[in-house]
Order: sequence, then C-alpha cells, then structure tokens
Amino acid sequence: MVAPHTQNVIMLEIEPSYLSRFPPKMTDQVVTEVSTKPACKVTDQSLTEEETKPACKVTDQGLNEEDIKAACKEGNPITKDYMMQQTMLRVKDPVKSLDFYTRILGLTLLQKIDFPSMHFTLYYLGYEDKKEVPQEVKERTAWTFSRRATIELTHNWGSEADERLLYHHGNTQPTGFGHIGIAVPDVYAACKLFEELGVTFVKKPDEGTMKGLAFIQDPDGYWIEILSPNNMVSLTSETKRPSSTQRGFLSIPSPAAPLHQQHAC
Repeated sequence: MVAPHTQNVIMLEIEPSYLSRFPPKMTDQVVTEVSTKPACKVTDQSLTEEETKPACKVTDQGLNEEDIKAACKEGNPITKDYMMQQTMLRVKDPVKSLDFYTRILGLTLLQKIDFPSMHFTLYYLGYEDKKEVPQEVKERTAWTFSRRATIELTHNWGSEADERLLYHHGNTQPTGFGHIGIAVPDVYAACKLFEELGVTFVKKPDEGTMKGLAFIQDPDGYWIEILSPNNMVSLTSETKRPSSTQRGFLSIPSPAAPLHQQHAC
C-alpha cells in the first residue's frame, strides 16, 4: 500500500550543492524530474567536430568568386528599367546644408517639397544643369525624380533650434551608414579649394596608406569620399590595397570604432 502524499512523486537523490541554488522556500518543495533536467546537453565526452562547427561561415577574407556568383542572381526582367535615384540624409540646419552642397560641392537644387501637415521639407540636389530644370511644378517633379544619384536632404522643422540634436554619421559606434562619394577630375585641386573654404577633413589626400583619396564632412558630420575615377584603378589594385591590419589610411578623430569597422576598401 502506497503511503499518503507519496503517490506519483518521483523521488530523486539531489546533490546539496544543487539545492543551494534555490531560495530557501523552494528547497522545502519537491523537485521533480522535469525541473532537474539540465538546460543543455551534458556529457562526459568532448564535443564532436560537427558540434564545434560555427553556425555561420567565419573567415578573415572576403567572398571568393564562387561565393559572389552564388549570391548574385539575375533580377526579374521588370528591374531592367530600375535605377538608383536618391540617397536621403537628415539635416539639422537646412541653411548650412544647402550652402555646403551647392556652394562647396557644386550641386544644383532641383526641387523643394514641403509637407506642412507633417512639419518637414525635402530638398533634392543633383549634378544637373540649372538651365534644364523645368519651371512648371508637375513637370519639374517628374523630371526631378527621373534624375540619377540625387541627394535628398530632409529637414524636420525646428531641428536647427534643438541644441541636443545630433545626427549620427554611422562611422563611430554603433556603426552603420558609411559615406557618399563624389567623383572629381583632380582630388588635390578639389581639396585645396575645400581647405580654403574651411571644410572639415576626415582624411586629406596624402594622409594614410591610400594616397590621392580624401574624406570630408558635411555640416552634420556625414562623410563624403572625394575620388578621381582615373586614380581608382591603382588604389584598388591588389598590390596597393591595405590588409586588415594596415588600414590606417583614414585619420579618425577620437573616439571612434576600429578602422575596419568604419570603412573597408
């Protein structure tokens, strides 16, 4: 005959050290078989080679040609008419930003679009001839959104008066967005002008390992790469490319993330 209060109870021998993990009140209760099961697999053998394999592919090198071929697939036929149209940057003070992108970088303001009910304005800029910008609003709108590689500056009204507001450029922790790039005929001539205009440099052309390449910052701190197409062949060649331990080609203001987390060429 089964004694009272012991029916359906699994009696286990529990090490005192295990019970000491629980609060005093819990140690007075019956510990069932379920509650004593370990959270992970416990064995007196070492892990097998299969069990020690990482969940993802880990390597200190980039993708090989086979990996790239497998990753890049043919798009749907309708994508043949797609294009890269805009990159959006939030800006704190539109006066400073418009001055920088037009007077210093030479872009043209293509269109301004206000959204009064949502209290923000969009400014679209691109390297277009001012004479070609349509004057009629509907035509201008369609034309603006048909231009390639434009910059969309987003101004949330009142942000210029907020002393606490600071947009993150993505090159310090937490890293994310990196930079936009502007191609110029002569990097050194462009940077000479930038210096005269008081532009902030992240890297000047002769600094670091990669010569003839520069990085500047806009009023909100976003990075802008200044490059010359003809120089990029030599800069990106295998013999000139810095290794992961040599990427000191940018002069980064402190504090900042490790260089390999900020920019990779």
